[in-house]
Amino acid sequence: MALDPETFDALIDTVRRFVGERLRPLEADVEAADAIPDAVVAEMKEMGLFGLSIAEEYGGLGLDMVEECRVAIEMGRTTPAFRSTFGTNVGIGSQGLVMAGTPEQKAEWLPRIASGEIVTSFALTEPDVGSDSGSVKTRAVRDGDVYRLSGTKRYITNADKAQLFTVMARTGDEKGARGVSAFLVPNDLPGITIGEPEKKMGQKGAKVADVHFDDVPVPVANRLGAEGEGFKIAMRVLDRGRLHISAVCVGVAERLIADSVAYATGRQQFGKAIAEHQLIQGMIADMKTEALVARAMVLETAAKKDALDQAAVRGTAGPAHGDVVLESAAAKYFASEMVGRIADKAVQVYGGAGYIADYGIERLYRDVRLFRIYEGTSQIQQVIIARETMKRGG
Repeated sequence: MALDPETFDALIDTVRRFVGERLRPLEADVEAADAIPDAVVAEMKEMGLFGLSIAEEYGGLGLDMVEECRVAIEMGRTTPAFRSTFGTNVGIGSQGLVMAGTPEQKAEWLPRIASGEIVTSFALTEPDVGSDSGSVKTRAVRDGDVYRLSGTKRYITNADKAQLFTVMARTGDEKGARGVSAFLVPNDLPGITIGEPEKKMGQKGAKVADVHFDDVPVPVANRLGAEGEGFKIAMRVLDRGRLHISAVCVGVAERLIADSVAYATGRQQFGKAIAEHQLIQGMIADMKTEALVARAMVLETAAKKDALDQAAVRGTAGPAHGDVVLESAAAKYFASEMVGRIADKAVQVYGGAGYIADYGIERLYRDVRLFRIYEGTSQIQQVIIARETMKRGG
């Protein structure tokens, strides 16, 4: 259920001021410390950012997809690690529960996820399993009223602080995607070990780590959906997550363009501002055009998803209404590649200054590289786009 326009405009204004006045001045500190200040996390909780996509009945803001994307665009105008602080609660860490949870599961977990009391993580990737997500090796073996969960998950965002994992594990003997089930796994169950956070190229302040499960007793009541439905749940979660990440890419791109224009306007070469040189203008024109295309793709696809969701609630949706699998993949593919090209051009506009840490451009250049990898690599998006295009006949 969308917010009324006045309330939503107030939220956007609040987020915009929070980003500009509170977060951007802290970017260099976050990079140096590789940590988000506790005071900032508390402010995010107070603003309701941990519960953007969770229904109001569970204490969230209940934003629809268009609204969530518009907030994500605003959050994209600062270091991506700030958004990642609450991103798993809004997206992949909570949406399996939102989409497939029982009323009892939702009542137990969603209010605390929405408030930020609980941080969530989505545990799908493994040491030998990344893009081929239907081949997970982590196993969950039924033993009375529990499943015995064993295996290792890799590169799990927010694993170091998560109290609840959505874990994809193989149940039974069936191979492939149909043998995968989803589980809600609290971090205080015996047999769970969190590895040391990885050293990364960028996005300092956002941690990823391995999670090891050694014969962890997960109650049967914590299974999401039926056995064998885990892969289907994961793909639905990723469809939504791809749109969210696409919107963040748009926000970062818009930040880079604004910074580049400000620098080019003030920087003098050959007796005039470099913004007056046509080759600089050509780069700015390319940057702006690509960002506008990505913004349009994201918001149009989000609006289509909202329409489909509303039709499903009314009971009027059917196979003829389709889905947004193709469009979400296309938006993520284009937006993540787009922001990489814009970051590269921004370094070029700044020249030598773009390579120096003081200006922050080289930091964003490193930060955006990850967008082409997570929520499915660009190559996986290409496979999805081609498959869905052929399925639709063009």
